[in-house]
Amino acid sequence: MENNRNWAGNYTYSATQLHVPANVEQVQELVARSKQIKVLGTRHSFNSIADCAEGLLSLQNLNQVIALDRANHTVTVEGGIRYGELGQYLHNEGYALHNLASLPHITVAGACATATHGSGDRNGNLATAVAAMEIVQADGSINVFSRGQQDGDFLGAVVGLGALGVVTKITLDVIPDFQMSQHVYDNLPLAQLEEHFDEIFSSGYSVSLFTDWKMANFNQVWLKRQLVNQTSDQVEPEFFGARLADSPRHPVPGHTAENCSQQLGVPGPWHERLPHFRMDFTPSAGEELQSEYFVPRSDAYAALCALDRIREHIAPLLYVSEVRTIAADNLWMSPCYNQESIAIHFTWKPNWEAVRQVLPMIEKELAPFQARPHWGKLFTMPPAQVQLRYEKLPDFHKLLLRCDPQGKFRNDFLDTYVMGNER
Repeated sequence: MENNRNWAGNYTYSATQLHVPANVEQVQELVARSKQIKVLGTRHSFNSIADCAEGLLSLQNLNQVIALDRANHTVTVEGGIRYGELGQYLHNEGYALHNLASLPHITVAGACATATHGSGDRNGNLATAVAAMEIVQADGSINVFSRGQQDGDFLGAVVGLGALGVVTKITLDVIPDFQMSQHVYDNLPLAQLEEHFDEIFSSGYSVSLFTDWKMANFNQVWLKRQLVNQTSDQVEPEFFGARLADSPRHPVPGHTAENCSQQLGVPGPWHERLPHFRMDFTPSAGEELQSEYFVPRSDAYAALCALDRIREHIAPLLYVSEVRTIAADNLWMSPCYNQESIAIHFTWKPNWEAVRQVLPMIEKELAPFQARPHWGKLFTMPPAQVQLRYEKLPDFHKLLLRCDPQGKFRNDFLDTYVMGNER
């Protein structure tokens, strides 16, 4: 298999073949005759969740908008479409999605399968927009999961971790199109979060705090606001002790802001402001490693102070760390299941041996807060500990075994962290 590495270059896939079907019928045929197969999206996972020893399947040719339902406020797309492509289409039609991740480069189906989030006190992760899905199951048949199903399986299938089958079609809720602005502030003291956490994170439609953990402060605050009159945004020169930036910033110190979404309050459409990075540029730092942990929002300040105690171990290995809020949801395998959360994200320098030594230290500090790791990023938590974080895991097991009794879509990662068959 050519080009057998993930986007960041830290993981090499073990599969021997990559299949690129042209339509759903070819997907069905391929799945039915395969012994083991996994779907490969935009290769943005940093661990083995999307790998297997047999064949990988890419949906890059299934990337079209199928239907825009103006009456029911939904859009139906093929599984291989990316958020950047869908965002432009919806904007042209006068619609928007409620939330976006940092990168517009990732596929809709892949992001939803791993509960990838954006940010916002009122905004659930990307998967919460899913209204229905068509999945090609192990025998090649198509199963439809939709919101409102009486059996409740829909809530288990949305964040399916790639374990239920191939998502060939997905329907999302849409909202009216809107304009946004983005401002960056420099140097917010960590101590400000003790008394002002809610005020800080409710100050915009989406709020991100970035730190390199060299000091007890946040180097940058990215404040994304929805514009009411579409043209102007009043902004203060100071934000809880942080100062308004006078030029565009990149989250990673020393990197050019050229590939970042536009700042300095310039109005723009939602799909060009909610992501941190532009679709036509290489996102983030390039070659990197990523980890992320979700803790209850109520424990946010205590969790961040716990990490501050070990920042001398974190800082030398780090490009940048980001903190965001995410609303609770009812999706079984979502890290935000029944929990208003903050996500603490780490973008590491590409030195896995060193990072592997510091992750247990981070996980130990976050253990009192019942931290849940991001499914598609790097962590070292014992499988049993991960499983204890998900109260609906037994129900997910039953759903998985009904959809894929022979384990055609499972792999070592899922067997270890979801099924409990540690090898």
